[in-house]
This record gives sequence, C-alpha cells and structure tokens, in this order.
Amino acid sequence: MNWEPSSLKTKSLPYSRQVIDEDDIEAVVRTLRSDWLTTGPKIEEFEKRFARDVDAAYAIACSSGTAALHLLYIANNIGQGDSVIIPSMTFLATANAVRHSGAEVIFSDVDPDTGLMNASHFKDAINRSTNKKVKAICPVHLNGQCVDLSSFCNEIDKIIVFEDACHSLGAFRLSRSGQKFRVGSCSLSKATMFSTHAVKAITTGEGGIITTNDENLALRLKKLRSHGVVRDKDLGNNELINLDEKNNFKQPWYYEMRELGFNYRLSDIHCALGISQLKKLKYFIERRNSLRQRYESYLKCLGKYVQPLKLVRNCTPAWHLSVALIDFDALCVSRTEVINKLRLLGIGTQVHYIPVHQQPYYRDRYGILELPGASAYYSKCLSLPLWPAMETEDVDFVMESLAKILGLTFEDNTSFDAKAN
Repeated sequence: MNWEPSSLKTKSLPYSRQVIDEDDIEAVVRTLRSDWLTTGPKIEEFEKRFARDVDAAYAIACSSGTAALHLLYIANNIGQGDSVIIPSMTFLATANAVRHSGAEVIFSDVDPDTGLMNASHFKDAINRSTNKKVKAICPVHLNGQCVDLSSFCNEIDKIIVFEDACHSLGAFRLSRSGQKFRVGSCSLSKATMFSTHAVKAITTGEGGIITTNDENLALRLKKLRSHGVVRDKDLGNNELINLDEKNNFKQPWYYEMRELGFNYRLSDIHCALGISQLKKLKYFIERRNSLRQRYESYLKCLGKYVQPLKLVRNCTPAWHLSVALIDFDALCVSRTEVINKLRLLGIGTQVHYIPVHQQPYYRDRYGILELPGASAYYSKCLSLPLWPAMETEDVDFVMESLAKILGLTFEDNTSFDAKAN
C-alpha cells in the first residue's frame, strides 16, 4: 500500500504531555500568595500524602528524579570501590547517579519483549562483576510494568535493593501468594524513587521523590538534600556552641552542617502542584490504562511483525508509555522514516531508550558489551502517544496512520472500532 500524507487528516498529538487543570493552577496561585514559596509547609504535606498513597512510611521530595537517585547512593554510603547493577534499558540518570557517587556501573541485560531485567540477567551481571564489590542493585520498572523482585530474593545476599519506579507510580506488585503491594511500598527493597517530571504519572514540573520504611535513612536523606544542615530538635549534642554564653539560652538561629550535602530541595510551589495532581492520580492511571488497552487490541491485529509489549506476570501495571515492538527490518522500512511520516500527521513518537551501555562515555569506560536483549528491544521499540487527556478516537487515528505507513492492514479486515472493542 502506498502511503500519501494528503490521504490522512492531521492532529497534534505529542507522545506525552502534562495534564493541568484549573484546580492545579489555583493550588499554585494560593502558594504564590502565601508566606512560603520554599522550605515551607507544602513540602511536608506533599511528602505525607505521597507516602500514604504508596503505602510507605516516609517520603522525601527532591528537585528531580536524578537528584533522588544520587541522594539514595550517597545516603547509603555507596562510593568509590563499590559497584551497582542496573539494567541498560533505562534513562541515563539511573547510571549517571551511580558515577556521580563515585561507584562503578555494572550493566544488566533485559528481556527483549518487555525491556525488564530478571533474575537470570542479575546472575549474568554478577558473573561479570569479577573483582568488583557489588553493593547495590537498582531494577527499573519500565513503561509501567514491574520487575519481579521476588525472583531475586534467593539471589541477593547483602546487596541493597533500590527501585527505579519513575515509570510506574500507581502499579502493584503481586506476591507469589497473590497479595498486592504498591510500587513504592518498599516491601522488597530499601527504597524506591520516582520522578515527577512533566510527562510522568503526576507532575510537579520538575521533581523527584524517594519512599522508604527506614526512619534513619529518611532522616539522612532530608539532611543531605539541604546542604547537610540540621537545626533545632535534630541537633542535640553540640551544647557548647548552641548556648548563648551570657544568658545560657539556646541560640534560635543556630544550625550545624554535619556532612557535605546538596541543594536538592523541592519548593512549596512545586509541591502545591504535586498535592493537587495526587488527587487525580487514580483517574490518570485508569485513563492511561484504558487507552493503552485499546492500543494493544490494534497492535495484536497487525501481524507478526508488530506487537505490543509482552505482559509480565505478578504485576498490575500503571502504564506510562504505550510501546509498539516493530520489526522494521522485516517490513523493509526504517524507524526514522516511520517517525518522520507520523510527525507530518501531527503524531509525536519517541524511542525509550538507547541502551545506556552503548553511550560513548560508558563504552569508553567499560568497553563494548554484548547485551542482546537490550539491543533487540531497542531495535524494535516505538513509544506511541499516551496521556490522560487523549480521546479514544486519537488512538484510532494513530493506529490507522501507523498501519498505512507500515503498509499493513488489520487481520480479517475487521473495522477499527470492532477490533478495539
């Protein structure tokens, strides 16, 4: 089938975008008119609401998902001489935060049909870690699905587990007995980190948040995100400096820097938006999941060279991305050509991600690695538009356009509506 752009209507559909309503705007405006723009009460309110919503004891808000990862490594004393295992199919920040802490990265392969690492990939990474002290592992819950952490339990000994859940706020992990645990509840990990970037499940504009059930870790994370400074009730042991010499009163301005920290704070303005967004999280997830299910119905009907992501067991996903796995070589079309033709129709797409181990910095540092699962996933993945304010008809338009560009027809010639319902 010949494709002609003039034969199809056009729209404006980015691959993802934030959804901001009047309630969000009013929440931010109220904070702008308040006495606190930063280091105020909205931060603690956001943290408490977030922790409650993921069934965690503590939440620590910070300036970005990258900052959250960096804080986690520093707060757990991961540094020079240590190594952290991460999957290669992730955003750069997952690896970069390890390097910023002074530790080394050991890249894990992933399943080519899901982009997720599993226990066998972990074993392979451990086997490649000769003479390297593996201190932590950071599985990535990609696209909205969960890594099966329970499969790692017998393999991990004295290795700290962190979860990178930037894509999976609102997802559930299912135990072998069928019990449901929210991603972020840290039932099998020391901590979980999320991103609240503009295109994530909820947004604070930029931002990140860490959840944990470890009180001491939570306290250290809060200290490190604000220059390493402690005040008032957190002091307790430097009375000689903290006393007014003349009147023997505690000095109300007094603070101490116990260790070298960072300015990784999130402001009250950002947190006001986050609080408002959290109220809509359930709807956002339900809408994303519904749209993604419609995509899946279409993708299953385009033949063997186009497929949706394989669903993983032991997970109730909260879809962040709708990924099509397309064998571009078999269809004799390049991914670049498909992306450009979709763009002409106003349809934005993206590739998540270039395997991190293939980036020049990491290739120069660790040499050329053969990770066939990550390479296979990367060669086929294409993220289609998915965000809560999309209309059902937008999915139909995207899939009709994609099919024509690929020169495919839906199997048995059933109509789009019938196939999707």
